Amino acid sequence: MITETTAPSAEEPSKDKTLPGTIGFLGTGNMAEALIKGLLAAGLVKPEQIWGSDPRQSRCQQLRQQYGINMTTHNIDVVRRASMIVLSVKPQVLLPVMDEVAPHLKPKCLCISVAAGVPLQVLEAHLPKGTRVIRVMPNTPALVGAGATAIAAGSTATEDDVKLSQQLFGAIGFTVVLDEDQLDAVTGLSGSGPAYMFLVIEALSDAGVKVGLSRYNAVALAAHTVLGSAKLLLETGQHPGHLKDMVTSPGGTAIAGLHTLEAGGLRTTLINAVEAATRRSRELGELAITNAEKRRQRSTDKS
Repeated sequence: MITETTAPSAEEPSKDKTLPGTIGFLGTGNMAEALIKGLLAAGLVKPEQIWGSDPRQSRCQQLRQQYGINMTTHNIDVVRRASMIVLSVKPQVLLPVMDEVAPHLKPKCLCISVAAGVPLQVLEAHLPKGTRVIRVMPNTPALVGAGATAIAAGSTATEDDVKLSQQLFGAIGFTVVLDEDQLDAVTGLSGSGPAYMFLVIEALSDAGVKVGLSRYNAVALAAHTVLGSAKLLLETGQHPGHLKDMVTSPGGTAIAGLHTLEAGGLRTTLINAVEAATRRSRELGELAITNAEKRRQRSTDKS
C-alpha cells in the first residue's frame, strides 16, 4: 500500500501540533539540517526539543546560533536525552556509530535512518533488540523543502511510527510509504533523479546559449520550465503524455523538437539510467550486509 503526505500547513497553530519528546540527530550534515529547518518552520518541534551531534565544534556553534538547538560533539550525549533518534551520519561510519550508542539508547527507542544503501537488516542487527527502526530515502530537493522521501518500516516499527515518520519528512516535501524491497528503485528514480534533472537543465541552457540567449536567461528559463511543468502535472493530475500533447500542434515547433529527442533515444536513455542506478543501489545494499557480517565476525574473533 502507498500512502502520501504533504508539508504541514504553516497556518495551523504550532501549539496544536508540537510533537512530544526530544529528537536527536547523530550527524548534522545537509540533510539533517534540512529536516531540522523544516521541523522548526512547520512548528512540529521547538528548538529545545532538538539535540544534535557533530565532531566539528564550528558546526555545533553554527547550528546552535542559527536554530537555537542543543548541539554537542558527543553522540552518547544525544542518545541519552532523545526519545527518537535520526541516524544521519555518512553510511561508511554508520556501523561504528550504532555500535557506540547502542548501549545507551532508551528502551524501544525509535531510530530513523537516512543512510543510503544500509538495509533494515543491518540496522536492526546493530541496535538493541526491540528498537523500532525506520529506513527512509530522501533526496536533495529536501534542502529547499521540496523533497521526495520514501519510508520503509522495520520488523518492530509500529503503524504510529510510520505515521510519525511521514509527519517529520512531510515537513520537507512529499512522502510515500513502501516495502523496503522497493527502496532500490526509489534510489534509482527519485534519489538519483535530481542529478538527471540538473543534467537536463544544463543541456537545455546550453542549447539556449547556442541559439542566442545569455547564460543567465537560458538557465533561468530552463529551470522554470522544468519547475512549472512538474507543478502543472501535479496540480492537474493529467497523464504526462496528455500534457505533452497539449504543447504540440500539427507541424509546430514542439513536435519537431520531440522528434529529435525520440530519435536521440532520450526516453530509452532515462529508463536505462534509472535501471543502472537501481542495480547499483542493490549492489551497495548487498555490500553493506557483507561488511556488517565481516565486522561482526571480527568482533567475535577478538572476544
